[in-house]
Amino acid sequence: MAQPSGNDIDKWMQHSYAERIEYALEHGNYETRKLAAEALGKLGFSSSIPVLFKTIDDKVQNVSIAALNALEKIGCRDELGAIIIKKRFNWVKEVQEKQAKWEATKNKKYHIYRWERTSKKNFELVKERLKRPIRWS
Repeated sequence: MAQPSGNDIDKWMQHSYAERIEYALEHGNYETRKLAAEALGKLGFSSSIPVLFKTIDDKVQNVSIAALNALEKIGCRDELGAIIIKKRFNWVKEVQEKQAKWEATKNKKYHIYRWERTSKKNFELVKERLKRPIRWS
């Protein structure tokens, strides 16, 4: 039940099994969570709002976006609308910053130097000394 297919979620949507879809949203993998959030948005039950609120901060951005879209479809209150706008604004800002950082460093060449190892230096020093003739005093 935690990993239903897309067809299962469609069937649950047709029969208005919001509890099952909410369970899949909380416990499924990222694809299942995304499908479940979209399904809850299509159903439009206001009882699903708390579960969708928890999903806004999902680790997978596509799941979070699906939850935000579902919340918008269900209907925004004043506080809810402000949170959604703030969350989307932060995402857009993060994406723009990542893109700018990537553009700035994509043509940069890094020069990595190999530092001299003391063991190699000592070995070379011993080799040089062995080439010299030994003087007996």
